[in-house]
Amino acid sequence: MNPSAECPARAITAPEADNPHRLTGPLTVFFATAVGVIVMNLFAAQTLTGAISRSLHLAPEFAGLAAMLPQLGYAVGLVLLVPLCDLLENRRLIVRTLACGAAFLAIAMLTDSRVVFLAAVFLAGAASSVIQMLVPMAASMVPESHRGRAVGNVMSGLMLGILLSRPAASVIAGSIGWRAFYGLAAVINALLAVVLYMKLPARVPGTPTRYPALLRSLWTLMRTEPVLQRNAVSAALVMGAFSAFWTAIGLRLVQPPFSFDMNGVALFALAGAAGAIVTPLAGRAGDRGWGRRTLLAGHLTMLLALVAIGVAGAGWGGFSASAHPVLAVAMLVAGAAALDAGVVTDQTLGRRAINLMDPAARGRLNGLFVGVFFVGGALGAALSGAAWAMDGWTGVCVAGFVFTGLAFVLRLTRRGRISNK
Repeated sequence: MNPSAECPARAITAPEADNPHRLTGPLTVFFATAVGVIVMNLFAAQTLTGAISRSLHLAPEFAGLAAMLPQLGYAVGLVLLVPLCDLLENRRLIVRTLACGAAFLAIAMLTDSRVVFLAAVFLAGAASSVIQMLVPMAASMVPESHRGRAVGNVMSGLMLGILLSRPAASVIAGSIGWRAFYGLAAVINALLAVVLYMKLPARVPGTPTRYPALLRSLWTLMRTEPVLQRNAVSAALVMGAFSAFWTAIGLRLVQPPFSFDMNGVALFALAGAAGAIVTPLAGRAGDRGWGRRTLLAGHLTMLLALVAIGVAGAGWGGFSASAHPVLAVAMLVAGAAALDAGVVTDQTLGRRAINLMDPAARGRLNGLFVGVFFVGGALGAALSGAAWAMDGWTGVCVAGFVFTGLAFVLRLTRRGRISNK
């Protein structure tokens, strides 16, 4: 059954129908920068929680809401807003959603009310799901033979944004306060909306159906599309390993023999972001028909990285970080970069496969794909805390190894093959 039959395409006024080469080099850079900036709305608050809770007098048990609600809002946006890409004209939808996000960020900057602030960051998180409207838009602006490269180039900005959001927010908040971060984010999001209005082509993948039917088709897609299922599950597993590592690495780095301060942890995150450079390379590999081999190589890289991280941080194999602190830090940085490289390889090739599926359902497919791997990331973060409490850094590395090992086994099987057409 083709789920898009519930919502068949009425018409497509898009570059894929008339001029598939509209995604120029400068526009690709702009797309990557845009998604990288927007995704900071979701993760930056993790380093601002303390300052926000003190300023707004949040009780300790509610302090984590400032970091959790943007991501919860994002998940809601994936379900309720992103599917609208398959129903409404995309440029207008993207611009209006991003403008609303800018307004909510401005409210978060200005308000002194705890309730208003939490509601604002939740809604800003929902509006940030515009990222998953931009990625399929970029994919639609190139021919199928270059789609992996386009998705990879845009995804490089997304992963860099995730990795750099925490140190960037720390620097801004430490210099001019946490409200300045939200104000700056509001201004940048508003400017992005203006530029996108001028640069994006009109794309109307209209479907002769009602919005409730569009939402019901999400379950049909998830249930009947094996390409979506296996790529989403694989992405969720590697995202679990990614989240487990980055959730706990700050706890390990502040301990001896590293004893990093917050600036040191921020610099470590910057160094680890180097792994994102493989994103466009992974996309090109998919375009050349090397998708499965590249995926397996990426997962093996992650497994080796987790071993190196365990050696440096937990003393596996008798290694002493106290005796070789510089080498230990170098191994952690290299391991973090390699881990990130494996994650972005999996996600880039998974997105490529998703964007080669039914164009009439592209918005829903992307929303489902991202929603599933965000579940994996949340699970990895939750298990990371439990693993740290039970067995310290060794427990965290083992958790990451289990997540990655399952993804590797999935890809080894015939059913784990990714489409390279």
